[in-house]
Amino acid sequence: METDSEPYVRLASLRQLHQAMADMNKARSLADTLQAVADGVVQALGYELACVNLVGPDGDLVVAAFAGNQAAEALITGRSGSRESWDRRLNMGEQWGDLIFIPHTEGWVLDDDDVPQWYTDGPAPRFEDEWHPSDRLFAPMYAPGPQGGGSSGELIGVLSVDRPRNGRRPGAWGREALQMYAFQAAIAISNARLRSNMQRALVRLERDQQALRASEESFRQAFEYAPSGMAIAEMGGDQHGRILRTNDALCRLLGRRASSMRRYAFSDLVHPEDIGTLLRTSAEGGRAELRLGRRDGTYVWVSLRNSVVADAADGPRFLLTHVEDIEERKRRELQLAHRASHDSLTGLPNSAELRSRLAARLCQRPQSAHAAVADAMDAAYGHSAVFDSGGHTFDFSAAAEPYGAFDHHVHAVAPEDGRDDGTKGLAVLFCDLDGFKSINDRFGHNAGDAVLIEVARRLSGGVRDGDTVARLGGDEFVILANGLGKADAQDLAVRLRGEIIQPIRAEGRAVRVGASFGIGWAHCGMTADEVLKSADERMYVEKRSRPKQHRRAG
Repeated sequence: METDSEPYVRLASLRQLHQAMADMNKARSLADTLQAVADGVVQALGYELACVNLVGPDGDLVVAAFAGNQAAEALITGRSGSRESWDRRLNMGEQWGDLIFIPHTEGWVLDDDDVPQWYTDGPAPRFEDEWHPSDRLFAPMYAPGPQGGGSSGELIGVLSVDRPRNGRRPGAWGREALQMYAFQAAIAISNARLRSNMQRALVRLERDQQALRASEESFRQAFEYAPSGMAIAEMGGDQHGRILRTNDALCRLLGRRASSMRRYAFSDLVHPEDIGTLLRTSAEGGRAELRLGRRDGTYVWVSLRNSVVADAADGPRFLLTHVEDIEERKRRELQLAHRASHDSLTGLPNSAELRSRLAARLCQRPQSAHAAVADAMDAAYGHSAVFDSGGHTFDFSAAAEPYGAFDHHVHAVAPEDGRDDGTKGLAVLFCDLDGFKSINDRFGHNAGDAVLIEVARRLSGGVRDGDTVARLGGDEFVILANGLGKADAQDLAVRLRGEIIQPIRAEGRAVRVGASFGIGWAHCGMTADEVLKSADERMYVEKRSRPKQHRRAG
């Protein structure tokens, strides 16, 4: 896991972190979950060694999983450290949020306690934030509290990590990622323990009546006192999905009383946009992430997982639904995704996001090729579409597509050069500010930033809903506006230039910048870079065509 500043975290790193979290949540047993937690630290967070120390029934912590070094794994796996020694470690060193960092200058006092540990060799640090072989970094894992919080619950274990691959102590992003990962690992371990208990109860249910009564009580307690939401719903029939029973955790999560919950099915509570997701996962073993409605009208993101339980050996079957609050995780995921795809200064989509949106509108075949095929079919058959006996339309022109027999892509077209033929297309307006450099040079970068922010605001306010305003970099902006003719695009450029040249308040003074616009057109057969290059070239033609003294507003 890289340690770049937050706005520049790569999407590949986020995908690795997301995959590690998914792996530990889909593990089938507690042992698999613990190993997945350790492996995820090495694979996604950028450390060479990771150890999961799990709190046992006696309160001591046992090394339950290890990743990164087979020799160290064989040496310490299964060994225990006293709770007293662990408490001393967790109460010394530096607090990094919920993380504990003990530098090598303090860690020597721990060399003789009974906590299993490994030793790594290496030179002394050459600079301030370089990792020392004797540095220690711990991420405590707490069971989810009554309100779903992180460290408010009971300690269930500690993640020990060592030897960052980049050789440096983790920065703000690295610490946040490790802390978030430990939070999710605690939930996964708690859920794995819960699933393990429930599976053992289900095995006892199938044996005999005496074991059935004992397991029913065990199940009741696991259900009622589970840290995450639980519900039992009808399975099959006209009342499929109707909620029969809920635990306190689910009632608190949704702000509803248990008696009122029995009037609903999950389909009544799910967000309208997530109905399809619910229907696809409302069977045995179904799993989904969706939004459920609270009593106050708001929605909360949850992870919903179904299992099947039987009332008796041959009796009716019910859906046991496990509901986990993932609101905080979703919020962080959205924040990280937004930072990766948007400009940190203006909040506009960045260059990568602009190219992604533009590329999504373009295919590799130009529209003219499809028109030629259609004309040929018209000549041969009198029309390019026929109907079968069932009244379904078949488009013969799609047969020319190399990517499949039917192509439902709406091809982007462009007005012809030299005249306005009424064609409506995807206009690409490349905007470059005139006189911006002099503002930076004369008044400083703070004034320049203020100008960029205000220009971004004016551009965003001057386009339609659905149009895209992006910052390409520096003082260059790009507008994607679909459904415009040539005159429409030219009018839009004039109107936006008129907005930009108005005085801007920056660092206590009024400044002005001008703007040069180049209008390009996107059509299938072009790449996103080709479209942007075309608009850029037209912008420079337009800039050079005006006298130098007219390139700025004043």
